[in-house]
Amino acid sequence: MWLKKLTLLNFKNYIEAELEFSDSVNAFTGDNGAGKTNLLDAIHYLSLCKSYFNPIDSQQIKGGTDFFMVQGAFERDSDQDVVACSVKRNQKKVFKRNKKEYQRLADHIGLFPLVMISPNDISLIIEGSEERRKFIDNVISQTDSNYLDELIAYNKHLTNRNALLKGIAEHGRYDPDLLDILNEQLTQSGKRIFAKRKEFLDVFMPVFQQHYEYLVDGAETASLVYDSPLLTESFDTLLKQSFERDKALQRSTTGVHKDDLIFSVNGMPMKKFGSQGQQKSFLIAMKLAQYTFLNERKGFKPLLLLDDIFDKLDDKRVTKLMKMVSHDDFGQIFITDTSAKRVSDIFATIGIDVKVFEVQEGTVK
Repeated sequence: MWLKKLTLLNFKNYIEAELEFSDSVNAFTGDNGAGKTNLLDAIHYLSLCKSYFNPIDSQQIKGGTDFFMVQGAFERDSDQDVVACSVKRNQKKVFKRNKKEYQRLADHIGLFPLVMISPNDISLIIEGSEERRKFIDNVISQTDSNYLDELIAYNKHLTNRNALLKGIAEHGRYDPDLLDILNEQLTQSGKRIFAKRKEFLDVFMPVFQQHYEYLVDGAETASLVYDSPLLTESFDTLLKQSFERDKALQRSTTGVHKDDLIFSVNGMPMKKFGSQGQQKSFLIAMKLAQYTFLNERKGFKPLLLLDDIFDKLDDKRVTKLMKMVSHDDFGQIFITDTSAKRVSDIFATIGIDVKVFEVQEGTVK
């Protein structure tokens, strides 16, 4: 799959821009703040219907204007698709494929898969478990539309059960039959999510380890372990055991919404003992494993977006990474960096052509 053309109107710091891309490597170079990362974020919109960095669509509209539009022309085999996203202030986001508007944005997820590697990914290590669950859910949702529906259903059931728990605290009474129904809805949905996550991680973990060992020349070992309450007990039993605590806290304290991933390097917790270089390698290996998983499940190559990934990586690891992603296993690549010379030199070393776009204050050459 390739993104052949990108058009922007009033998106972030761009008044207007139109870019045509190479099928291999495309690099956006320029000073910090020029708008390089905004181009990657526009591509992310076309794939996943939202910004990678900011969940509030209206904040992507350029100051002094009332709307933004992002449009891209994709090609896969002999198929061509035009995808467009537009947002007007105080109005619902409009997302179209070949001029036909989606009624549900979820129906678009997975059609144009994408993997993005960014400095913001450090949140996977330093933030709470929600960030790591989002990572799992993002990958699975791009390969399984039913999974996304299941997540939506689970969150609805969880909200309903929490509302009942708050009602018990306020009124001191409740309908046991209603609680049984809510528990049944939550457990049935949660069991399906758990099964999908476990199946995914059983495949994902060894691929992650292979990528990490390649990046560090086998000098270290890293591990990624799935942690879920459902690994040790059935969801039904967990809800029964936690009911008194749930009543006291007025929320559901167990379930797949408490799942987590445990990261370690050389047997030590990554968050506490990992150096910046180790953390960077760990995150890149996770994203490359995500790419491998999507490629195998979709049957075609996703887009790969690399935002400022040369920072905190030594030259040796940078060269190894670029050799890897320039291999036939990977498809179209988009990179940002402050140095056009560095990008050109790296790819000249490994014999790969790169199309360089110079970005200056919201304009592209």
